[in-house]
Amino acid sequence: MNKKLLSIILLVVGAGLIFWGYQLSGSVSSQFSKSLTGSFSDKIMLHYIGGAVCIAVGLFLAKK
Repeated sequence: MNKKLLSIILLVVGAGLIFWGYQLSGSVSSQFSKSLTGSFSDKIMLHYIGGAVCIAVGLFLAKK
């Protein structure tokens, strides 16, 4: 029972982090930075990577 609850929490947190990173990537400062450097900032990438890891772990725990 605890694994299922933890997997649901990780899936929700992961989706939230990815959505938050997406929202940050649309900001004016992020668009300006991307136009100069050609890549997203570290903060945005950490949101995307953290969200992907949370979703992967949540899916792994849901399968067990």
